[in-house]
Amino acid sequence: MHTFGRDEIRQALRHAQPIVALETAVLTHGLPRPHNLEAIRAMEQAVCDAGAIPATIGILDGRLIVGLSDAQLEELTNREEAEKASARDMAAVLARGGSAGLTVAATLAVCRMLDVRVIATGGIGGAHRGWKETFDISADVRAIASTPCCVVCSGAKSILDLSATLEHLDTLGVPVLGYQTDRFPQFWSRGSDDLRVPQRAESAGEVARVCRVHWHDLRQESGVILANPAPEADALNQAEMECAVAQAVRSAGDLGVRGAALTPFLLNAVAELTRGRSMHANLALLRANAALAAEVAVKMNNT
Repeated sequence: MHTFGRDEIRQALRHAQPIVALETAVLTHGLPRPHNLEAIRAMEQAVCDAGAIPATIGILDGRLIVGLSDAQLEELTNREEAEKASARDMAAVLARGGSAGLTVAATLAVCRMLDVRVIATGGIGGAHRGWKETFDISADVRAIASTPCCVVCSGAKSILDLSATLEHLDTLGVPVLGYQTDRFPQFWSRGSDDLRVPQRAESAGEVARVCRVHWHDLRQESGVILANPAPEADALNQAEMECAVAQAVRSAGDLGVRGAALTPFLLNAVAELTRGRSMHANLALLRANAALAAEVAVKMNNT
């Protein structure tokens, strides 16, 4: 069903070494060239530096590859026809021999297959603004709720209805931990007092213990979200971010952009409105989340 782009991933799974899964939708649809490949390489290096093994997962020519090699990453980056595949799309893409970057939901499906317990990403998907009318709620939410994996992220993407996203996670019984913060991070912004996390954790070791109790002692099947704020030096001001997002959302509505095209459109629009500073914050938080995810994976391995 799957192949390994690097043999070290096979060996790591066989010998129960700490692994961090990385999604590839950021490579194919999240960031423009060359920043997309730069981001993935920086995340992989951050995972290695923290003592874990990065497993970047994508689909290339009808093969589900766990641990894409550097050459395969470049190849996927240059595939103009590469799709953005969520969990629902994987079978069809594989069957037709296509190529795709995987969303968080799709990557979690692979993590469940392989029993990988930590994934790093930028911001998870959630309930889009206006979700009551459109029912546009990312598959990430249900995937997290049904996969025992620690999802290290900078909260949810700021283009979403963040309050509704937290409510959906609460309804589905997903623990949300703020990493050294009481605020729910808002992707490019470090968050505000208006949106709080239900619990916080002060260290990677504490996160590993929470996960163990949740999965092993309480026999829960849901994932655990570790919300890590963007580095303070790179984060956007909350008011500026909200203004840019609101303007981008209005533009999307005027142009009729919706569905799978909505998130890439909004991310690009906000990057233009902030003169690239949102992209700079995005790159910084991706590296930070990868490093923290690796710390958690190492601690889990030793717990």
